Amino acid sequence: MVWRSVMISRPARLRRAHYSLAIEQEETAFVPFEDIAVIVLNHREITLTHPVLSACAEYGIGLYATGHNHQPAGIFLPFLSHSRSTRMMRKQLGISKPTAKQAWAEIVRRKIENQAACLALSARPGAERLASYARRVRSGDPDNLEAQAAAFYFAQLFGNDFNRVDTHWTNAALDYGYAVLRGAITRGLVAHGLHPSIGLFHDSEQNAFNLADDLIEPFRPLVDLHAAQHPASTTGDLIPSDKEALVALLNVDVDMPQGRMSVLSAIEYAVESLVRVYEGKAKGLDLPRLLGLQRHRLEY
Repeated sequence: MVWRSVMISRPARLRRAHYSLAIEQEETAFVPFEDIAVIVLNHREITLTHPVLSACAEYGIGLYATGHNHQPAGIFLPFLSHSRSTRMMRKQLGISKPTAKQAWAEIVRRKIENQAACLALSARPGAERLASYARRVRSGDPDNLEAQAAAFYFAQLFGNDFNRVDTHWTNAALDYGYAVLRGAITRGLVAHGLHPSIGLFHDSEQNAFNLADDLIEPFRPLVDLHAAQHPASTTGDLIPSDKEALVALLNVDVDMPQGRMSVLSAIEYAVESLVRVYEGKAKGLDLPRLLGLQRHRLEY
């Protein structure tokens, strides 16, 4: 199973060297393609060859490009790599409303539970109130408890004056972390033959990642926890070490029904459970529970 997230923040030339990505800088580093889940290009002076793009498609690697503000602005995805794409698209389009609403309720419930865990891990009050919101979530979340919980949660976590539209370090960190998660989830959806624009709840015609924006919700509190526990090193934009730490959240442990595992592995299991729901083979989703910020330890 893939486990590496590669972030490049200095001038470099990327080329394919047989089965590895060669990163040419002062020295050349080699990373096996089969180990890589995502690559983040975070410098204007990075060049890459066509065989690198082909390898990303071949190995199912999500390749991020950042914009002028160094936030992820685009992602290269291997859309043609799955033999069941057309069949799965029909399943997505044909899902019954009760099934979709129940799946969305599961997602919202786990998101609020993880927000409660985030408050507890951050020694902030309010975890009990959020837990009560989670228990009251019904099919389709008709009471919009997700929004009610979010309004309370962010005020408890970052202060009453916090606003997600303001320009400051915390929001920049949240935006960057969410974008990395969104791309990793989109990569997982495509790898399993799902079309990311066809969502369970999100259905904007202008959003190519509706389904990713559904499945990301229980993972978001992980980024929130990092931002709360790692105060800004500067008063302005994110610095390279901030971005590296946010990308590294893909390797933090969460709890899944299958056991403790990295976020990257949890995404794979969550997507697989979603496929089973679309195919009518399961009624519930496998979703992560927030444990903290401990990095996953690889066993050899």
